[in-house]
Amino acid sequence: MNFEFTEEQKMLRQTVRSFTDKEIMPYIADWDRDGKFDPTIMKKLADLGLMGVCIPEEYGGSGMDYNSLAIVCEELERGDTAFRTAVSVHTGLNSMTLLQWGNEKQKQKYLKPQAKGDKIGAFGLTEPGAGSDVASLQSTAVKEDDHYILNGQKTWISLCDTADNFIVFAYTGDRTEKHKGISAFIVERSWEGFSSKAIKGKHGIRSGNTGELFFENVKVPEENLLGEEGEGFKIAMAALDNGRFTVAAGAVGQIMACLESSIKYCHERKTFGKEIGRHQLVQQMIAKMEAGYQMSRLLVYRAGELKNQGKRNTRETSLAKWQACDFANKAADDALQIHGAYGYSDEYPVERYLRNSKAPVIYEGTREIHTIMQAEYVLGYREDRQLNKMLPAWDGQTELV
Repeated sequence: MNFEFTEEQKMLRQTVRSFTDKEIMPYIADWDRDGKFDPTIMKKLADLGLMGVCIPEEYGGSGMDYNSLAIVCEELERGDTAFRTAVSVHTGLNSMTLLQWGNEKQKQKYLKPQAKGDKIGAFGLTEPGAGSDVASLQSTAVKEDDHYILNGQKTWISLCDTADNFIVFAYTGDRTEKHKGISAFIVERSWEGFSSKAIKGKHGIRSGNTGELFFENVKVPEENLLGEEGEGFKIAMAALDNGRFTVAAGAVGQIMACLESSIKYCHERKTFGKEIGRHQLVQQMIAKMEAGYQMSRLLVYRAGELKNQGKRNTRETSLAKWQACDFANKAADDALQIHGAYGYSDEYPVERYLRNSKAPVIYEGTREIHTIMQAEYVLGYREDRQLNKMLPAWDGQTELV
């Protein structure tokens, strides 16, 4: 295995880091305090070619590899989780799903403008009564002539008020079929019967746009069925492989942010006549952060390399997401501890890191779900097979950002 970054990846990292330092860092404390999402960030990312960083050039993307997407997510989450989340949802959950499962007409109509950043995509799976238990979905799509009538509600949807297009899951078959009765659709915000509402008072990721979607007799053209009827669950799980990959990469960036803040404070703050970085228990916390950072990166890039090869990576991505998010949550907790009473104030960013670090432990597969998955792989109860439609392997051609 080659662990060296290419010159293009090094340039990409520096580009996104500079962008984060200039466009996010100076404002994020106020945005977080006010619960404000700044949609202009998405346009600025699009101008850099980062809204479709791993989408092939023929569909409007930058044509970079999947680990380049990981680099983008790392550096954005170093600024704040909200903006990594936006890329995770737009690129990982929506655009990459269209790339994998969409037909040519759908790719031209929806994927191409999304990869360019002209349109924003989001993902609607979770419902008030259906999170980890996807089969408990209540949304329905009933076929009538050349369209479907979609009814239902989704919740905890990122970019709920910002996205133009949504991949939405609903029952088209008999509920007794459970997972086999679920189908996926591409839904446009402008359609009659669609509405959204932001969720306020969140514990963390306050500068992110998160909320609910409502569908009241929305007419979805038959041509907007993604894949085949009954393939919805399979499509959702494949999409989560991509979303979880970006979440894991973002967690690496959060550990990086915790380290940077803590190292700086360790050299600034003195107690008992010396820098606090000289105290062994503080060093222990710093050492654990570094270990979590290095291990998480390796797990993420291992999954990314499998994506580059066009191979199924559900097991590897699950492990990366589980471990990286747990490491990030612990790193944020330790970073606040290192900062002492000051860490409890928003004068320093570490209290925001701790608040933000909790949601990724829950969404896109809870810690408990991933624990069960990994145990079942080891015990031989679960096995991954190639899907009938795989995410395309990277062709080795990169457009410089």
